[in-house]
Amino acid sequence: MVVLALFLTWRVRNPNTDAMWLWGMSIVCELWFAFSWLLDQLPKLCPINRSTDLAVLKDKFESPTADNPTGRSDLPGIDVFVSTADPEKEPPLVTANTILSILSSDYPVEKLACYVSDDGGALLTFEAMAEAASFADIWVPFCRKHTIEPRNPDTYFSSTRDPTKNKLRPDFVKDRRRVKREYDEFKVRINGLPDSIRRRSDAYNAREEMKAMKLVRENGTDPTEAIKVSKATWMADGTHWPGTWTVPGQEHSRGDHAGIIQVMLKPPSCEPLIGCADGKLIDFTDVDTRLPMLVYVSREKRPGYDHNKKAGAMNGLVRASAIMSNGPFILNLDCDHYIYNSQAMREAMCFMMDRGGDRICYVQFPQRFEGIDPSDRYANHNTVFFDVNMRALDGLQGPVYVGTGCVFRRIALYGFDPPRAKEHTGCCGREKKSSKTRGDIEERALNSGDGDEEEMESALIPKKFGNSTLLADSIPVAEFQGRPLADHPGVKNGRPPGTLTAPREPLDASTVAEAVSVISCWYEDKTEWGENVGWIYGSVTEDVVTGYRMHIKGWRSIYCVTKRDAFRGTAPINLTDRLHQVLRWATGSVEIFFSRNNALLGSSRLKFLQRVAYLNVGIYPFTSVFLIVYCFLPALSLFSGQFIVQTLSVTFLIYLLTITVTLSLLAILEIKWSGIELEEWWRNEQFWLIGGTSAHLAAVLQGLLKVIAGIEISFTLTSKSGGEDIDDMFADLYIVKWTSLMIPPITIMMVNLIAIAVGFARTIYSEIPQWSKLIGGVFFSFWVLAHLYPFAKGLMGRRGKTPTIVFVWSGLLAITISLLWVAINPPAGSSGIGGGFEFP
Repeated sequence: MVVLALFLTWRVRNPNTDAMWLWGMSIVCELWFAFSWLLDQLPKLCPINRSTDLAVLKDKFESPTADNPTGRSDLPGIDVFVSTADPEKEPPLVTANTILSILSSDYPVEKLACYVSDDGGALLTFEAMAEAASFADIWVPFCRKHTIEPRNPDTYFSSTRDPTKNKLRPDFVKDRRRVKREYDEFKVRINGLPDSIRRRSDAYNAREEMKAMKLVRENGTDPTEAIKVSKATWMADGTHWPGTWTVPGQEHSRGDHAGIIQVMLKPPSCEPLIGCADGKLIDFTDVDTRLPMLVYVSREKRPGYDHNKKAGAMNGLVRASAIMSNGPFILNLDCDHYIYNSQAMREAMCFMMDRGGDRICYVQFPQRFEGIDPSDRYANHNTVFFDVNMRALDGLQGPVYVGTGCVFRRIALYGFDPPRAKEHTGCCGREKKSSKTRGDIEERALNSGDGDEEEMESALIPKKFGNSTLLADSIPVAEFQGRPLADHPGVKNGRPPGTLTAPREPLDASTVAEAVSVISCWYEDKTEWGENVGWIYGSVTEDVVTGYRMHIKGWRSIYCVTKRDAFRGTAPINLTDRLHQVLRWATGSVEIFFSRNNALLGSSRLKFLQRVAYLNVGIYPFTSVFLIVYCFLPALSLFSGQFIVQTLSVTFLIYLLTITVTLSLLAILEIKWSGIELEEWWRNEQFWLIGGTSAHLAAVLQGLLKVIAGIEISFTLTSKSGGEDIDDMFADLYIVKWTSLMIPPITIMMVNLIAIAVGFARTIYSEIPQWSKLIGGVFFSFWVLAHLYPFAKGLMGRRGKTPTIVFVWSGLLAITISLLWVAINPPAGSSGIGGGFEFP
């Protein structure tokens, strides 16, 4: 920082009087870059690495004790949310594999419940989940019997590693072969569902048309009149599908359909159900064959209501799950993010159930991706963010919420303050001061306090959470069950050991009916859902805002990096899809900056460096404006024959070298303590410039349009399917799909290439060549082009099948324009090569 300050001071005090316009633009850009760099570096002052001990967790919660003589699990319940919206872009097979990885997780069966949110209301997703529930009967016990990892069947069976490694049971090979055959048949059934639904619906619709025609004849009506029979989508039991029809109809379209809740796997008993070998495909003797509860949910949608996209769907799941299972903790996953480490949820409980864990609002896991090209051309792994920035934030108030792979404390999602709320001061918030806040009142109310305070809180519940009595009654239960064990004097706000070993109450029809009512489109009217409760509305990046709201209340979060990846998912490897993904994130950041969620407006409970980190989240897209200008500066320098400094003096070169070495040392330090590779760091730098000159600029413009003109921003789902070439898993990488986001980077590349040619021609033809200015301009032009190399490679597509000729013509165009420039505006007094040059 000292070197940077000295350099900027020298730059300001030594203007280029020959090109003040060039010097002025460069100074403004460099000052902003310095400010942006400080915002990025300051939160990295307190990095931290954490580890867990699962043996201690098991000994504490699942071993026989005086308070729990049977040794039944005393761990709290977890409700897992899986969100999907479009079966065409999010294939049902991918979602089904994610569900199977959840159902087979190494967590007490009776404490686990899985909820699938189908925001598209598609029968295809519904029947795919039914097929997954059926296949789970064999897959889940198989995983338990042979300790399978990972427990996503598609990933497991496609792995190239030796499946027999560390397997001791003699019947493993036979069991694996049989399960593999069952899984292949399962995939065929899933892939055949669209055609099966279509044929079934066509048959039922034809029958209805025949009935209608018969009725016309019986009534003596004119048979020439058109018979109107709705093209309904039919379920296997011969009834209309209440959700979205394949051919949309009234009250059966994507934005207009009834709410649906279907319990596909009932809550299991609290006692193990040991399998046997009688008449079974596989011998499950001594294996617990119980399955966790599985629920399909599609919230009601009607015209005229703002359904708030994914955030609204998540809030619907929060309410429905509170009534049906009420797990004090919630794990949310995207449909393409499956559980790669079957003990991931236990890892999270190590923090939540630790001393002081009742002040943790969520445990965020890093996102890891599969199907990325080996070179990671577009920095899809995003390792600098997940392994550097997020670990650094863990040393402050905690990492930001990134939308998936996160275990929440339910009571924190309800908008309550943390227990023992403190006011934090200082950079890292280590100085604390007691404060009597609304959180204390809420805590007393949740602890069944008496008097007017409890009555006041009860009166506020309908206004805050809605008018469901069962939902209101579930809140104090979830708060109590989420507490750590009070087995040590240092544990405050704990619960007695053994209190969660009692069996769960059975699920009846009235409870399910109440759950359906809380996912209706009108339930959130005149409540605080989406404002102060649940996932927060009003931003395309609802995840960051939701986490921010918890942090400003005084909650802290934890970053859990496990030895074996906790979750894995997919990421778009196509250039256009990747740019659109970055555009969505950056647009959400601009929305945050211009909203009341700006970190500058946060409460005093937000630590200083955490505030800086959130401020950077809202500001970073604006760097694109200065970055684009700076990328054109080398070209402008070469075109004009000037440079950002008067001359390449020794002082300037020393400053430049010192800053380069210092930044390189910082990068090496980050690489060493985070464990990432140098190539991953360089790919991140390259895509920072690619995204900054394309998607970030568009995000700033879209954000300004929304703020100034009120124009809403809409985004489409990123497709999870592969390219057309099924034999190449990286086929999507080579598909060139045009988007306007490509215009700025292409322009920057072309202008810099032409400027290099013009600069060389100008210097060669000049009577007194200015080599220092040429070297300065060419050096920075190559710096820009080196960062844009992955972008240029993406435009070329697949080798041998792509428009490489475009770049050939670009080179010819650059040479032609440079020659025209010299011919039209030759250097004054030129002689020799330059003076004698003329077009014939």
